[in-house]
Amino acid sequence: MGMFKEFKDFIAKGNVMDLAVGVIIGGAFGAIVNSLVADVITPALLNPALKAANIDKIEGLKTDGGILYGKFIAAIIAFIVIAFVIFLLMKGLNSMKKKAEEAPAGPSTTDALLMEIRDSLKK
Repeated sequence: MGMFKEFKDFIAKGNVMDLAVGVIIGGAFGAIVNSLVADVITPALLNPALKAANIDKIEGLKTDGGILYGKFIAAIIAFIVIAFVIFLLMKGLNSMKKKAEEAPAGPSTTDALLMEIRDSLKK
């Protein structure tokens, strides 16, 4: 029974539950970012740029040995686009957090008390 209780305590700890929630939210967020890249950014920006550079069929490129280097290059491009989109999203979220934190707080109770003592000593 001791091992079962230890396992139950381990599962009930906040760290394990926080990690589980983080993984689930991360998966959902990943689906949102993938959809944003695949359904919005790629058709609007990346496909026209690839067509203009005349490399829109890059995934089909391969060597005589059957190595699909075009698919690898396409995966690298997709990774860079996804990483940039995540960067922009995080930058936007961080700027929203900074605006919320910028509200100046009044002096703490300790600071207020010290200011009162200072003013009393000046008198």
